[in-house]
Amino acid sequence: MTDPMAPEDREDPFVAPVAMEEDPEELFAGDRGVLDADVRRVLVRLLQRRFLLADRNRDDWRVLLDNQQVIESRLHDMFVQLTIDHDRGVAYKKQVRSDEIEVPILLRDDAYTRAETLVLVHLRTVYQRESTAGESSVRVDVEEVEQTVLTYFAESDGDTARRQKAVRKALDRLRQDGIVEEESEGRYRISALVEIVLSSERMRELDDWLREQAARRAVGLAADDSLGAAVEAEDTDREEDDE
Repeated sequence: MTDPMAPEDREDPFVAPVAMEEDPEELFAGDRGVLDADVRRVLVRLLQRRFLLADRNRDDWRVLLDNQQVIESRLHDMFVQLTIDHDRGVAYKKQVRSDEIEVPILLRDDAYTRAETLVLVHLRTVYQRESTAGESSVRVDVEEVEQTVLTYFAESDGDTARRQKAVRKALDRLRQDGIVEEESEGRYRISALVEIVLSSERMRELDDWLREQAARRAVGLAADDSLGAAVEAEDTDREEDDE
């Protein structure tokens, strides 16, 4: 009669050891990471960049969606939240802030300058108008941006040449952030990111302020800089870009 507890018939309750040569390959000397190389790269790029765009980074976007849970877990370990907007094809991070627990701040907010915010207001207005009219792709020329945005500046902002330089510098900064894309010299396509950067509520506040300033200038009153300072300190949660 066969012994039912014979060694050859018992199920081994322990996991068989894996040969050393079958261990996951280290990516560098002393590597103790557990993520694949492509997942690590996406995690780093999320920390480096303000946005990860699906149409510009298709491979990274696929890796992000395939490994969303583990990437979110790593970010949460650093008190950073991940937002994925599938409709717009954009992923971005936000610093966790809490009054209940101590949270060390990893991401340093870097608000848009006054000139950048004024350009954003115009881009957001154009994007909203054209999108509502059914345009799937919204474009502007630098001359059009200058023509409108220059009217927002105060006399203290310098002469026309200085203001034009500020507008073009602002467009270049927004191009780096992916909010506009220069398709040809002086011709820009506005990204849907402008809706994320400048919410509808904040847009209305800024628009009301700009109208008020225009009215004050029309009757010869000095512009009110109180909200102008608020525009300069506009908190759009722009993290320092290390690229």
